[in-house]
Amino acid sequence: MARTQSRWWLYLVLSVLLLLVMTPFIWMVLGSLKTQGELLRVPPTWLPESPTLDNFMRLFQRLPFGQFFRTSVIVAVVVTVGNLLFCSMLGYALAHLNFPGKRIVFGAVLGTLMIPGLVTFIPQFVLVVNMGLANTIPALFLPFLAAPFGVFLMRQFFLGTPRDLLEAGRLDGASEIGIFFRIFLPLATPAMATLGILTFLGSWNNFLWPLVVSSSEKTYTLPVALALVSTGQNQTDYGLLLAGACVVVLPIVLVFLFFQRYFIEGVASTGIK
Repeated sequence: MARTQSRWWLYLVLSVLLLLVMTPFIWMVLGSLKTQGELLRVPPTWLPESPTLDNFMRLFQRLPFGQFFRTSVIVAVVVTVGNLLFCSMLGYALAHLNFPGKRIVFGAVLGTLMIPGLVTFIPQFVLVVNMGLANTIPALFLPFLAAPFGVFLMRQFFLGTPRDLLEAGRLDGASEIGIFFRIFLPLATPAMATLGILTFLGSWNNFLWPLVVSSSEKTYTLPVALALVSTGQNQTDYGLLLAGACVVVLPIVLVFLFFQRYFIEGVASTGIK
């Protein structure tokens, strides 16, 4: 009891920080229930005077929501599965296998990790156009099927797994692929949950690449479609934008809540603070 009382200032600071983090989300939800006139009022109001669901109704009426949602889900799921598979395979190889050029490959991973994404943005776009994939769904996920951060994350995890398991699998006559999928991959559930959440989050919220590579509604993702439909000739429809933001955020929140335990365990086990 005395220990808890001596840390009241710590709980106070954490509560203030939590409030600062939650304020934009609270404003987003409350703003989605306001009219455009109330959103533009100066000074702004915190609570909606006359709560309305009109913004959500206009959102689903104005957008082919099912099409955009389906495209976003396809891209996010494919990118997540690709990263889980390829990053875990390369991370396992860098952690436990010996092959020529291993240090060079790991150095390339670290070097790529330190390069800002905008540096490779134009080369990726030129490559996609030259392959004839512009304005297609594969163009939205092919450049992101493996990320250097995911490789590094999985390598750090596999370094903490006993190498004796590898030797035991070889003595039992298992193939290298079998050892990976039957022994090491089931042990990597926490790390893979962490990588999956971070990858899904980044892919779901990706805006700039789909905006550039897509030129028709058939390949728009939700963030791109929402940004384009909420911007009129004279002003931005903030009510529609906030309502759409609530819808876009909801799947991310559900994914995080479902995998929260694995996410925390994976971050702790890989040594990333």
